[in-house]
Formats: sequence, structure tokens, C-alpha cells
Amino acid sequence: MLIIDIIGLVAAVTSAIGFIPQIVKTHQTKSATDLSILMLTNYTLCSLAWVIYGGMTSEKFVLLSNLVGLIASIIMLWQKHLYTFIPEPK
Repeated sequence: MLIIDIIGLVAAVTSAIGFIPQIVKTHQTKSATDLSILMLTNYTLCSLAWVIYGGMTSEKFVLLSNLVGLIASIIMLWQKHLYTFIPEPK
């Protein structure tokens, strides 16, 4: 494995797992009031653009890391909707 591949792998893994702690915390607390809808929307659109770019240029690390980031941001947007806009059943 080339050094550039190792750097790409490290970048892909670290950026891909960045949202996981927040997803877990939001699920545990059932609260998403501190999550910015603007930031989540921006990150989702940014990840989508990078996924398209990575696919069109065959950049596997760009594609894979941003695909995971896209999935994570969609999960967080869903959590934001679920825990902020849908009232809890009593």
C-alpha cells in the first residue's frame, strides 16, 4: 500500500466516523434541539456533492468517506425531525 493510500484511508476513516458520537448521544437523550438544521443541511449537500465527484472521478476515498458522511448526516437530519418536530406520545 502506498503512503498516499494510507493517508487517504486515514482521512476517509476519521471523517466518516466524525458524526457517530453525536448520533449515539442524540439517540440516547432523545434530544436534537442543539443540532443546527442549517449545518446538517449544508453537510448533507456537501457530502452529496463529494459523493458525486468521487464517483465521477473514481476517487475511492473521497467517494467512500463522503458516502458514510452522507448517510450519517441523513440520520442526523431524521433525528432532528423526529426529536424536535414530532411530539412524544404520552
